[in-house]
Amino acid sequence: MEIWINPACSKCRSALTVLDAEGADYTVRRYLEDVPTEDEIREVLERLGLEPWDITRTQEAAAKELGVGEWARDAGARGRWIAALAAHPKLIQRPIITADDGSAVVARTEEAVRDALRRG
Repeated sequence: MEIWINPACSKCRSALTVLDAEGADYTVRRYLEDVPTEDEIREVLERLGLEPWDITRTQEAAAKELGVGEWARDAGARGRWIAALAAHPKLIQRPIITADDGSAVVARTEEAVRDALRRG
């Protein structure tokens, strides 16, 4: 199990607290420092069952500068969104937990963290 975090994020810290309280075996990826590649983002999206715009923090300054709110949200625009997430990792919603069963969750709530734990 791996969790993508920004240490400054309270939701990330809360997720780590739950994982630690449950004695979970996990690794931490500080994704602002260890930036995921476009291929890694594609893999996580597949595991999440989501599209890139579903995990984009559209209220971030970089999102507003890029104008992502005006971008198409369709298969033809998918690559543009993924490239933006790789180039501007602050835009990636957090925390994301990749479970050992091949799934992943955006773990912004304790319930979502516990769901990831059930998946292994």
